[in-house]
Parts: sequence; structure tokens; C-alpha cells
Amino acid sequence: MNEKNFEYLKDQVKYTGFGEGLESELKAKMQKEEPNFTLNHNAQYGNDTTMATLNFKKSDQSDMYFFNSYKVELQKENSKEALEQTFYINKGSNITMKEAFNLMEGRSVNKDLTNKEGEIYNAWVQMDFKQADTNGNFKLNQYHQNYGYDLEATLAKHPIKELENPKYKEDLIDSMKKGNLQSATFLKEGNELKQYIEASPQFKTINVYDGNMQRIDNRHSKEEKQSEVEKASVKQDSKKQNQIADDDGSEVPKEAKKRRKSQSNSM
Repeated sequence: MNEKNFEYLKDQVKYTGFGEGLESELKAKMQKEEPNFTLNHNAQYGNDTTMATLNFKKSDQSDMYFFNSYKVELQKENSKEALEQTFYINKGSNITMKEAFNLMEGRSVNKDLTNKEGEIYNAWVQMDFKQADTNGNFKLNQYHQNYGYDLEATLAKHPIKELENPKYKEDLIDSMKKGNLQSATFLKEGNELKQYIEASPQFKTINVYDGNMQRIDNRHSKEEKQSEVEKASVKQDSKKQNQIADDDGSEVPKEAKKRRKSQSNSM
């Protein structure tokens, strides 16, 4: 077994977010010198479960192994079917296991990536659940620096208490760049309100959720929609009442005419 190769792979597995618990199994499988092998890693995020399969392949020209990719199955608490996605290992900054989970949850992750020419660039990455390739992998949309999304400037538009402290502000931004749903303290009318926020680079904003994890923008739009429905209902009722009044008004002259005609005949 190539010891340097083992040390390199051990660190690669660790810093891709799988910890140090796979070291012994990694070493044992490398010693067998099989053409390829896999390692399994399970994790729990809240009420959701992830099962990752790490794929290793031996070089055809040497005794070195390569960590090529890992496949994640996400089993959400209230879903019967698991969501699957394969993440590939690159020479640059890899998507970690926690970042993979965040992407599969629909959130965005900010990464330094490497292009085909070996140049490093920064971009926000978000999974597109409407587009998949022939292998069943969902497309990863990228929003580059020139797209114009500035998370810090976007946060500044909101009355968030953590932004007043440089250290808390830095931690908040770093966490959101990793794709985390982050708690934040909103200052409203002199009161502190705990809410949750996530980056939304596609729409150059942030998504805000209340303590019950209900999207606040959605709730407001629903309230506005309900208000419009109520207004329409009031208008409809008013229209019906006016129509009834008009109908009643048109009958009065007829009755009056009948009475006048009757009186005329009696004379």
C-alpha cells in the first residue's frame, strides 16, 4: 500500500466532511489492492437522514487510488422516496457533505471553483430540480461574481441585530455562504424577533422564515391574496344588492300602474 497516498486520501475524506471515522476501513480496503472500492457514511441533519457512498478507483498505471465521487441519498422525514445526487471530487474546492445536504435541501452554496484551464473563480451554486442529466443528476446552476449578488449588501437592507457586531456579522455571512439556514435576530418596533434566513442569489435577495419555518414573504402574499379575495367578495355582494334594489325599484312603478288602472276602471 502506498502510505503517502493513504495519508492524502485520509485528509481528503476528512476535509470533504466525512470526518475521521472511515480511516481504518479506508486503510484496510487499500491494502487489498482491488481495482475499486466504496466506503459508506451515514449522517442525521435534524429529522432528515443522509446515506453517502464514497467511490474510490485505483490507477491503471500505479498503486495509487483516487477519491472520484460520492453519491448521497437524502431521506426527508415526510417523504417516501429518497433524493439522490452524485458529487464529483475536483482538484479545487470540493463540495462538502454538509454543503451537499444544503444543496439537496434547495439552498445555495458559495464556492471557489476551478475551470478547465485551472483558473479559480467564485460562484454561488444551486441545484436545479427541474433539469437532470442522463445519469439522473440534477443540474447545478452557477451565479458568478458578475451576476451581481452581494450577500453583505443584501443583509444590510434588513434590521438584523447580528450585523451590529463585526464578529457576529462575519460568522453569519460565512454560515450562509456554506448554504446553512441561519438563525438571526430581527429588530422590529423595539422588540427582538428570532427568524431564519438563507441566501437566494438567483433573485438577489434572502429568504426569511418565521419561528415555525413558514416563509414570511409567502405568508404576506397569501394575506394580500386573501384580502383581494375578500374585496372581490364584498364587491360581488354589493353588486348583487344593487341589482336587487334595481329590480325592486323597477317593480314599484308596475304595481303603481296596476293600482292606477284598477282605480280608473272602478270610476
